[in-house]
Amino acid sequence: MAYGAHMRRAAMAGWLAVLATAGPAAANGRPPATTSVELRAGDADSIYLGATFGLLISHDGGCSFRWVCEQSIGYGGTFDPHYAVAPDGTIYATTFEGLRVSRDGGCSFTTATAELPPGAPGRVADLWVDAIALGEPGEVWIATAESGQPNDVYYSSDGGHTFAPRGLASPTLWWKSVVVAPSRSERVYVTGYQVADEPPTTAQRSDDRGATWAPMPLDGVAFGSTPLVTVTAVDPADPDRLWLRSIGANPPGGDRLYVSTDAGAIWTEAVATTDPIRDVVVRATGELLVATIAGGSHVSTDGGLTFDVLDGAPQLACLAEDDAGALLGCGANWKPDFSALGRSADAATWSKVFRFSEMAGPLECPAGTPQHDTCAVELWPGIEQQFLPTAPACAGGPDAGIAPDASGGGGGGGGCCGAGGRPTSSVVLAALALLAVSARRARRRRPRASSGSAG
Repeated sequence: MAYGAHMRRAAMAGWLAVLATAGPAAANGRPPATTSVELRAGDADSIYLGATFGLLISHDGGCSFRWVCEQSIGYGGTFDPHYAVAPDGTIYATTFEGLRVSRDGGCSFTTATAELPPGAPGRVADLWVDAIALGEPGEVWIATAESGQPNDVYYSSDGGHTFAPRGLASPTLWWKSVVVAPSRSERVYVTGYQVADEPPTTAQRSDDRGATWAPMPLDGVAFGSTPLVTVTAVDPADPDRLWLRSIGANPPGGDRLYVSTDAGAIWTEAVATTDPIRDVVVRATGELLVATIAGGSHVSTDGGLTFDVLDGAPQLACLAEDDAGALLGCGANWKPDFSALGRSADAATWSKVFRFSEMAGPLECPAGTPQHDTCAVELWPGIEQQFLPTAPACAGGPDAGIAPDASGGGGGGGGCCGAGGRPTSSVVLAALALLAVSARRARRRRPRASSGSAG
């Protein structure tokens, strides 16, 4: 049997299994889910919601979301970019092919520094950009983790038009995190991992925007089988207080979170989780929240010295606090949360903001842009058939805020895959449409090795 025919048969078998359990799946093989949430400083109405099938954008406080496809952003497969949004609305996305940038609200993305010739200083195009952080307006920090060539941490003061290396070039290191202290933009923390040399893990601190660096000792930090650590948060009011995640350091599936109150000189274990840590948020109230999906989330009211289980929270794949002090978290679109995005004022009581069945449509862009020509015209019909969305009233449609039914079906505007009274034949059409989309993607996608931030 030809390989293509074998793959099509395997894909169809997978879809039939999905239909048998009434659970949807995206064209890249993963169940549709939200993975990250980004907010735009100074714009309380804008929410950018990363998903396993692209980016969802709301400019009305979460009442309606519009879809941007993976192809327009510049990635594919089981990979989730790290997004960042500048106060002027510029959208940044990290990919295996470089830093992708949209300056028109998501209608088109370009690769930063692609105009420079290969090997030019400051060229970050075609490199795997694995981490991003924003500082003062116009300041963009990125870290690369490309295999087979030197990696570095790069800084831009002009909104990502140009970048300069910051003196951490290494032929063996993969830089995995970069974080800017909110209250002191000169203070930057980075971490990296290397296979060939000792020590395998490094953490560095700069107090002058990367002109000089000082190592941060990791004494007392436990590591997983692969010694990866990332700086996950810095206290908004104290640049010396930060939190470090040690990935896989609490087997079989959990992490360990460490806190430092002296800019990384000494680390103290704060909490060990049974599931990977997805986000760490320091609230304006001083509460520290640690989000996980399956292991429950945790809250600390004493700066991370002690933690309690966060009762009542959804399965949090992401977490952020907006300028008004409200929490936004990625929950499960179907069971048990029936909320792809939830909101809470007190971290205890959560309400649904959005479900996939409430998508308002693709992001509306002019003809000739990738978002219009590829996402809206070519790919949206397949997404529409999968989710059968009913736009909310704020987007010109009826109110989609229907509670889930007692059987655990889709709810929220009819849900997906036969729930809420939708005919099963519609689900079969959705499956066939998504298979067609998957085939088109496979023909266009250039294979690329995956790694730790994928999935």
